[in-house]
Amino acid sequence: MTSPLVKLSAVSKRYEAPGGAEALAVLRDITLEIGPGESIAVVGPSGSGKSTLLNILGTLDRPTSGQVLLDNLDLCQLDDTRLAAVRNRQIGFVFQAHHLLPQCTVVENVLVPTLANRDATLRNGALDRAKRLLEKVELGARSSHLPGQLSGGERQRVAVVRALINQPRLLLADEPTGALDRASAQKLADLLVALNKEEGVTLIVVTHALDLAKRMERVLELSDGQLAPIHL
Repeated sequence: MTSPLVKLSAVSKRYEAPGGAEALAVLRDITLEIGPGESIAVVGPSGSGKSTLLNILGTLDRPTSGQVLLDNLDLCQLDDTRLAAVRNRQIGFVFQAHHLLPQCTVVENVLVPTLANRDATLRNGALDRAKRLLEKVELGARSSHLPGQLSGGERQRVAVVRALINQPRLLLADEPTGALDRASAQKLADLLVALNKEEGVTLIVVTHALDLAKRMERVLELSDGQLAPIHL
């Protein structure tokens, strides 16, 4: 049986309140296993902690208690320097805002994460990989354009390619279609599903878009700090 790529054990997150008030519990004893290459959607009301959960999975935040394993590596035991290395090499991020550098071309934006990659083999092949991925998302002819010359959907596709350039095991997407029109959102959903299969990357999407959530293999709802499977 294949070991899970991601394993959460009794993960909780609390934010201390000023003046001795009761702490705000955002996540409560979450236990979850995610297999290699799996796709999962996390849905739930605004303020339910979906982004907090994604940030903990992506090592941008730490749980108050519990254990987070990525490929059997206990992330909670790593210092900030080692966490940054894991984040750069193993995890890709796509956010609602594309966060592209306006002064850099499309291909330069894609290559930004490789600048901190210590793996010389991957770094040396990064340009060829960038060109291949841009062709896959139908942006090969736009590689020398600036972000301001692209549509919103095109910029978000560039952000997806940038997230994949270091060949991460885990791709985290936080409301990736939230700022897009319906047609662009559908195209991005198609792309994420295709890359999940073709690249073998494990995909976790936080979304309010039920059309996107339905495309994932599993849908989990976060409510009152706890996760539960649902059917859409």
